[in-house]
Amino acid sequence: MRRPIERGRAVVVKIGSSSLTTQGGLIDADAISRVVAQIAELRRSGHPAVLVSSGAVAAGLPALGVTDRPTDVPGLQAAAAVGQSKLIEQYAGAFAAHNLVVGQVLLTRDVLAGREQHLHARAALDRLLDLGVVPIVNENDTVLVDELRFGDNDRLAAIVSHLVGAGLLVILTDTPGLYAHDPRLVAEPELLSAIRHTDEVLDELRRGSGAGVYGSGGVATKVAAARMAAYSGIPTVVTAANDPEAVRRAVAGEDIGTWVAPRSTGLGARKLWIAFSLPAVGVLTVDEGAASAIVRDGRSLLAAGVSGVQGEFARGDAVEVHDAFGRLIGKGLAGLAAATLREVLGQHTSVAGGAAVHRDDLIVLT
Repeated sequence: MRRPIERGRAVVVKIGSSSLTTQGGLIDADAISRVVAQIAELRRSGHPAVLVSSGAVAAGLPALGVTDRPTDVPGLQAAAAVGQSKLIEQYAGAFAAHNLVVGQVLLTRDVLAGREQHLHARAALDRLLDLGVVPIVNENDTVLVDELRFGDNDRLAAIVSHLVGAGLLVILTDTPGLYAHDPRLVAEPELLSAIRHTDEVLDELRRGSGAGVYGSGGVATKVAAARMAAYSGIPTVVTAANDPEAVRRAVAGEDIGTWVAPRSTGLGARKLWIAFSLPAVGVLTVDEGAASAIVRDGRSLLAAGVSGVQGEFARGDAVEVHDAFGRLIGKGLAGLAAATLREVLGQHTSVAGGAAVHRDDLIVLT
């Protein structure tokens, strides 16, 4: 399933705080140098590169004279405000040694939720890459509140991957890849070499994951990111951050880390935006017949098949679609407002006044 990434295709590299910091919580200069050297090699081999990097809070703590990571939101925001410039300063110096210029790109979920802003973000990243700049992307932690967060930089990296049309997403972490079982509980767990994004083992990993040896984001976020990239037709490699050859080997298609194979054809840009950038504000529960029509036949979701409505949403808002067991099977744009839909549950389309979610606005996620 592995394959080399063709020359000229962009590569997105994500590295988390736990892979960038020492045991004392300070930014590790050697870790910075290691990831920068690999990206510089990517550029020399003809691959535009984007770095998605955590570490702003950790970089800000020493400057503030703080030894323990804050637990309150204002404290974290203050550390990020100071640390973001410190982190970029370290990256800029390390990249300058390779004659490369960096550009800081801070994103929030609400920025990418608007279709026009989403397109502007894509255009800005494309222009930076065209100019030979290495974009360094992070969430704008200084101004974020929970409802505007991506939640982790793994998922942000997947979104950036489809923004730039990447050929590969590389997630650098604290382990050699994804294991079939938690290495904290199993003496010699199997390292998953190559898997499909639909494999059930990913569901098992997602359900049983947590933080710790996998880094602050945990396995669940890496599984989610790999699947998000897969819907763009982009493969993901999860591999060790302390391996100075990790990125090169991943791009060359060598057997390193865990390769998560993508869909054979990626979704279009608009459907990707609906699926992964637009926050859902409601949930539609559907019966077995509607679930089958959506998943197997690619049909629209009709009011006749909707058995429950959660949330208050307007026509055009994003909603999740769950089956009768509460499993997520899709996401789309509501064709009817929540109040209207509650009045016409189970009724024919001619009575309801349209589809609950039209198939052109519906993405199957199962």
